[in-house]
Amino acid sequence: MAGHVGRLLRWSSFAFVMLAGMAAILVPGALGWSKEGHIMTCRIAQNLLGPEAAHAVEHLLPHNLNGDLSALCTWPDQVRHWYKYRWTSSLHFIDTPDEACNFDYSRDCVKDLCVAGAIQNFTSQLLHYREGTTDRRYNLTEALLFLSHFMGDIHQPLHVGFTSDEGGNTIELRWFRHKSNLHHVWDREIILTALKDFYENDMDLLQESIEGNLTDGIWLDDVSSWKDCNDLLSCPNKYAVESINLACKWGYKGVKEGATLADDYFNSRMPIVMKRIAQGGIRLAMFLNQIFGDSEEGIASAT
Repeated sequence: MAGHVGRLLRWSSFAFVMLAGMAAILVPGALGWSKEGHIMTCRIAQNLLGPEAAHAVEHLLPHNLNGDLSALCTWPDQVRHWYKYRWTSSLHFIDTPDEACNFDYSRDCVKDLCVAGAIQNFTSQLLHYREGTTDRRYNLTEALLFLSHFMGDIHQPLHVGFTSDEGGNTIELRWFRHKSNLHHVWDREIILTALKDFYENDMDLLQESIEGNLTDGIWLDDVSSWKDCNDLLSCPNKYAVESINLACKWGYKGVKEGATLADDYFNSRMPIVMKRIAQGGIRLAMFLNQIFGDSEEGIASAT
């Protein structure tokens, strides 16, 4: 991946100006977990940052964003179709053998070109921040944005899906009364339906509900295990295994081409989507705190 890294990290002043100037307009059209899923993942993470990590994030972001990481968490979805960043398209997901329901890095991430490999790569780059490196191979602003986005992607179960159906993208179906596909159901449909039915289309209310379950709710006792990570560079593999297992057990199960998915599917899968957003936020915060903070946990082996 070294050759690709070199191409990515030569950041021109023009590209930086475009990023800063377009921050406000990139978010509304975003793809991915969905703009809502990525924004909530980054907001949850940012609320859990220690002082050193919070300062580093603010320092790396364009000044006009006032340190708001969530404003650019969907940026990688926008630039994946630009010529300069087209090579990053394969970094958003992992294709696994059909029906195997397992993840093998050497098999599924050839040349490190998958979302797990991308998280490892951008984590390695960001570790240079504390060294005060001036190595021009590394654009740490881009590395921060890619790491934050890919931490969301790897927690979306259908981003670690089957090869032949492109993670559910080619499985066309109906979501209640409108056309969709299985991947989009997990990217966005479940989130939008939850927002409409339970949260008055207010993403802030949904985020508060998720965070409430982290601090004084159903996930309180699980948070410490979610953060368990002895090696930042190997932990993404664990997250990928979780996702393919969920994709098999809850994503693909019982779904056929042309099916109509409605209340039963929504009610049983919504808690899983919300939990994965929460886990992505918790783990992104853990990564950033260990990369930028004083904690040596997880960093010694990574470096």
